[in-house]
Amino acid sequence: MKDYANKQEFILNQITNKYFQRHNFSGYDLSEIDLKGLDLSGVNFIGADLRGTNLSGCILTRANLSGANLMQASLCEANLYEASLCEANLSNTDLRQANLCGSFLWRVKLINSNLWGTSLCAADLREADLTEAKLIETSLIEANLVRANLTKVKLCGAILLEANLTEANLTSADLTWANLTKTNLSKANLYQTNLIYAKFRDTIMPDATVKEPSIVISY
Repeated sequence: MKDYANKQEFILNQITNKYFQRHNFSGYDLSEIDLKGLDLSGVNFIGADLRGTNLSGCILTRANLSGANLMQASLCEANLYEASLCEANLSNTDLRQANLCGSFLWRVKLINSNLWGTSLCAADLREADLTEAKLIETSLIEANLVRANLTKVKLCGAILLEANLTEANLTSADLTWANLTKTNLSKANLYQTNLIYAKFRDTIMPDATVKEPSIVISY
């Protein structure tokens, strides 16, 4: 308990230091620390250990979290606009209502994470692993999900307007009520995908055909 308190105090002192913006937290052990609501914009967290860390409500715009371990961390309502999280591990992470628009999430792990209501507009999620993640009512407008693993993902009510899901794996995914207007599903795997009440309009299907405006009643 004493070691935890000392670590918490040390990190908070660094953050409140007037030279903080130039500080480099790359590779630091920041696990289980409460950083709720802090302005961490532009900070370098490359390869940092942030397991179980409370980052809810934090401002992390353009922060670099590439390769960081954020398993079971809380990023609820955090602002990660244009943040870099390439190859980071965010499995079992709480990202509800977070802003990840324009973020770089190439090969990120989001296995079983909660992204309910999260904004991922124009986010780069190429080759990301989102197995069994919850993306209910998530905004994925113009998101890049090329070759992403979306097995058993819940995308109920999600907006995928002009999103690119070329060669994405959507096996057993739930897209009930999802908006797939102008979505690119070329060569995507839709095996046992639930598309009931999904909205199609100028959607590029796996066989490269363009689906006319329609709402799927059963699939």
